[in-house]
Amino acid sequence: MIENLLSALEQYPVVYLSGLFILGLAIGSFLNVVIYRLPVMMEREWRSDCLEFLQQTGDPASEKFNLNTPRSRCGNCGHKITATENVPLLSYLVLGGKCSQCKTPISIQYPLVEVFTGVVSVIVGWHFGVNLQTLAALFLSWCLIAASGIDVSHKLLPDKIVLPLMWLGILLAFFDLFVSLESSVIGAMAGYMSLWSVFILFKLITGKEGMGHGDFKLLAALGAWTGWEMLVVIILTSSVVGALVGISMILMKKTARETQIPFGPYLAAAGWLALLWGQDMLQLYFNLFAL
Repeated sequence: MIENLLSALEQYPVVYLSGLFILGLAIGSFLNVVIYRLPVMMEREWRSDCLEFLQQTGDPASEKFNLNTPRSRCGNCGHKITATENVPLLSYLVLGGKCSQCKTPISIQYPLVEVFTGVVSVIVGWHFGVNLQTLAALFLSWCLIAASGIDVSHKLLPDKIVLPLMWLGILLAFFDLFVSLESSVIGAMAGYMSLWSVFILFKLITGKEGMGHGDFKLLAALGAWTGWEMLVVIILTSSVVGALVGISMILMKKTARETQIPFGPYLAAAGWLALLWGQDMLQLYFNLFAL
């Protein structure tokens, strides 16, 4: 039965890609929840650990808070979002981007993340086809979107997302899904050590921390998925794009020179591109530097 389904998806690519876009919209809606709630959950966990260390009692009346509880609600009036108001993208359009009760504008982030996740899912499905590589690449893409969203909002790359990605990348390498096990393990180690070395060197020279530890772990995860050969592509691409964006924001006076810019989204984007078109990018860089 599964073979028949896979065969049908291969024969009707429009259905296959349309299904991936709809799935991506739904996953994007969930990723919005993760981007908003996971940092709050982590903060509460840290506070609880601190209170336990200080042998103090926390607030027993505090509301349970996780990815499922409480139900999503309007941040202004507290209106609980109904099922019909929570349909990815469609509900936002029908409601005109406003709360159904108090008419407070809903952040454009929600539909943008949903549509972006849908588009990324289609690109992954189109590139890899109907196979296990698509399933794995979709999961990686969704995790990278969530991690990037959190890094942009909180300048934080959660271990709960990044570390499982690294181990999963190594696990998949046992089956040579994307790269060999040797390349994956070396990629994870070299990815972490490369940015860690830059971090230590920068701190010794300036006395300041140039990046967060989460960036080391994210590059290690990307190295595990793409192999050590792609690390140069990932580092070079993310650094160039990050520098261009940072300089542009300073010139447009959108940010100050001293403002810390999250590097995670650039690493995530470069790693995602390397997974899909790494060899082409490597050849492009080789041709550029060869000139």
